[in-house]
Amino acid sequence: MKKLLGSIFRNQSIIYKVFLFLVSTFLIIYLFPKGGQFKYNFQKGKPWQYENLYAPFSFTIKKDAEALDEEKQEARNNAIPYFDLDVNVLGKVKNDFSRLLTETYVDSLYKVTLRDIKKSGNDILNDLYKNGITDQIYPYDSEKIVYLKNGNEIEELSFKQMMKKEDLRFSSLIGNEDSESRSSVLLEKILQRVIKANVAFNSILTENELTIIIESINPNRGIIEKGGRIIAKGEVVEGDTYQILNSLKAEYKSQVWSKSNYLWLLVGYSLLVMLVLLMLFLFLKKYRPAIYGNSTKITFIFFNILLMVLLTTIVVKLDANYVYVVPLCLLPLILKAFFDPRLGLFVHVLTILLLGFIVPNSFEYMFLQIIAGIVTILTVSELYKRANLFVSVGQITLIYIIGYFAFVLIHEGNIREIQLNTFGYFVLSGLATLFAHPLIYLYEKIFGLVSDVSLLELSDTNSKLLKELSDKAPGTFHHSLNVANLAEAAANEIGANAMLVRVGALYHDIGKMTNPTFFTENQVNNVNAHTEMDPKESATIIIDHVINGIEIARKNNLPDRIIDFIRTHHGTSLVYYFYKTELDTQGEANEEDFRYPGPMPFSKETAILMMSDSVEAASKSLKEPTSSKIDVFVEKIINGQMDQGQFLNADITFNDIQVIKKVLKKKLNNIYHLRVEYPE
Repeated sequence: MKKLLGSIFRNQSIIYKVFLFLVSTFLIIYLFPKGGQFKYNFQKGKPWQYENLYAPFSFTIKKDAEALDEEKQEARNNAIPYFDLDVNVLGKVKNDFSRLLTETYVDSLYKVTLRDIKKSGNDILNDLYKNGITDQIYPYDSEKIVYLKNGNEIEELSFKQMMKKEDLRFSSLIGNEDSESRSSVLLEKILQRVIKANVAFNSILTENELTIIIESINPNRGIIEKGGRIIAKGEVVEGDTYQILNSLKAEYKSQVWSKSNYLWLLVGYSLLVMLVLLMLFLFLKKYRPAIYGNSTKITFIFFNILLMVLLTTIVVKLDANYVYVVPLCLLPLILKAFFDPRLGLFVHVLTILLLGFIVPNSFEYMFLQIIAGIVTILTVSELYKRANLFVSVGQITLIYIIGYFAFVLIHEGNIREIQLNTFGYFVLSGLATLFAHPLIYLYEKIFGLVSDVSLLELSDTNSKLLKELSDKAPGTFHHSLNVANLAEAAANEIGANAMLVRVGALYHDIGKMTNPTFFTENQVNNVNAHTEMDPKESATIIIDHVINGIEIARKNNLPDRIIDFIRTHHGTSLVYYFYKTELDTQGEANEEDFRYPGPMPFSKETAILMMSDSVEAASKSLKEPTSSKIDVFVEKIINGQMDQGQFLNADITFNDIQVIKKVLKKKLNNIYHLRVEYPE
């Protein structure tokens, strides 16, 4: 059991990578559309690139979406609406009529009897309510057939047969003889007051009827028999042929994705997804071993891939027309901010390969997204400068628009088919890409990573830690500023991360705050605290500034990438002055007592800092510096570090080191204001 646990502990990094690999594969397959993949790729308006295609089985030709929409709209126009007739309304109206007539009738004013008026009014009401009265406005013409539902009985009549309350004219229904004129006025007024609608639109029955009609629409318009030729090689895919191919594609997916071969399709998907993810692992192991060895960074990369697959899947399921709204260029942009452009583009391309299984028109989508990703990598530089991000997003959006415009011309042969709303989707995608800054900040907090944006904040010399350094160890602070300038210039020349090395240089000696007076740059008088001390003790204090610096950095929550500079800026070199003193006084000295614990620099940036730090510190000992002295001096220090093997773990070439030497020589000449001596 102990051996098993020990083996698991020793191989926990590999076990975690396998776990991440399997979980990512499962999640991606789960998000994939549950349908087989048609083995032919075709686009409207382009020639058929394969051999003659014959129907592998009999299948129906599906109507296109436009034709189906037209039939559905026609069904809606022809659907017969239902109205409910309330038979109780007439009785209530007659009661109200009788009551009002009794209250307002004055026998001396009229020559007709109350009974005659009441009979005339009831006759009019019976006639009006024969086919019902409505007080609503409906978008039907007068000849429209409608159904009038009275209890369980349904009567068919034209819409004009129903009375509209606003159209009622009682004067045409009431006699107008002089002898009856006063009673007619009274009757008309009472009728106007008591008339109520007794017909209401029945939306439930109408919608149910419409649903039945729409569902009965045949989605097919023909059949292709097995063995029938669908398209010949070189024939342009358009018109009926395009619709037949789409019908075959849909039928193929429905027939292939069945219970009998569901497992085989899962195996096929799994192999393809695993191949893509395996390529990512191999790339990281071969070209980015530092990232490969860091589980947090690998998790971060896989999380972003899964996030983009998830967002695209959701959008495609809701409405595939919005697929370009997903800001896929955020992926290379963020990975470039945290790692490097090459890794960002590689992951972007692999993610697009996965999305090709999800999106419609996969070739068009993949082409546009790869081009946009390349533009993102080439244009987005110095992300911490806000203006750069806005300019780059504008360029990315322009590339999308140009690419889409070109595809429309290829597919349609004219510009009349351009859908302007697609341009709006590209703009929305660009606006979403502007969320890179808050997203980077969020990732820094969640995954503990550091980007150029946070490096810019750390480079502020008014920060709490650097102000403390300038107060407690002003000489060290000044030395750090000089080293930062030297290292930044060298990094720019060889293409390293200049902002990272500058920040690393600013903080590399913060450990000297613990015992500032034991370092010569902070000694304000000629008294050296090491004069009366044992060389071993002095060496321990000097060496401990690395350990103290790491502790101070951790207490102040500095990122690990900055702590790496503190840890490696002396590598495993000797504190040579005190080692030589011990050797001269005692006759022997143990190198381990005078050697920094390391590790040695393991990147271009940490190697640059070691060279810049050593050269700047030692340059203070130069007496009457000249250009030739500086050249010899720089060569001696850096060559000595190379002889000690300090750069063996760093990804730096001899050519890079030669360039760094030239930069340091030039900068030191500028610092000491050396000029060419002119003859008198």
